[in-house]
Amino acid sequence: MPPAGKPAPTAALAVPEGARLVLATHNRGKLVELLAILRSQPGLDQLPDEAVISAAQLATEPPVEDGLSFQDNALIKARALAQATGLPAVADDSGLAVDILGGAPGIFSALWAGRHGDDQANLDLLLAQLADIRDPAHRGAAFNCAAVLVTPDGREFIQMGTMPGTLTMEVRGDGGFGYDPIVIPHQQASGPDGQPGQRTSAQLSPEEKNAISHRGKAFRALAPSIAHVLAEGDARLHDGQDAGHAVGAHRVLSPQKASIQTHSVPGSPENSAPAYSAQVRNSQAHDPQTLGSREAGA
Repeated sequence: MPPAGKPAPTAALAVPEGARLVLATHNRGKLVELLAILRSQPGLDQLPDEAVISAAQLATEPPVEDGLSFQDNALIKARALAQATGLPAVADDSGLAVDILGGAPGIFSALWAGRHGDDQANLDLLLAQLADIRDPAHRGAAFNCAAVLVTPDGREFIQMGTMPGTLTMEVRGDGGFGYDPIVIPHQQASGPDGQPGQRTSAQLSPEEKNAISHRGKAFRALAPSIAHVLAEGDARLHDGQDAGHAVGAHRVLSPQKASIQTHSVPGSPENSAPAYSAQVRNSQAHDPQTLGSREAGA
């Protein structure tokens, strides 16, 4: 065991040739969703399949997500992968905040029933806990997402998004994952009668969901930073100034100062403006971290 507060070291990873960006997820549904969001953005639509890899493809152990916020946990994952691979790393952390439960499950969304990633158990427990709260006015909730980009030279870009909604009394729909089957998003299109739509997130098409989802908002806001960082890499390669990364080796660069103009993310909580804005900061080198993940099933 490493000393308290010190991450456990890991062996160098074999990074596939042609990889330019790594997504910190072992969740296949989340990977598909994130790729669709990223590829819908200008400058990222031509990314070949082999340019974007996931933590699952690298067979990495997820780092310990012991942060106190979605932003903290997303940064933990992205820092570990950027350090281990020498590639820009993208990560997100997301979860469901229920108003009447004071924001729970929150960062513990994937563990709510006690076992990580057991969507059905999590749904059953949450519905049981709210069984006596039948008035829709008191069943408000919101999906929240922190999406981050960490570069090997220490820059960190952060965006956040939210999708408010109302909890159903029962599971509805077969799409999506996590808590999608019990959340009716407020921002979905109206029904045929002109009244607010009553479909759950799991009943929306992927395109409809991505257009209004917490993750869609956060990653669309982050996409320009991703495109810029990838373009920087392309320019260095074109000029012959980039040392590149060797398969199975680390590429660790010195931290550099960076700045970016901040801007708000539509749909983000107004009372959390400092956290719910674009950020970029410089970080010192981080060692890869290993342990069990709390990646939220939301």
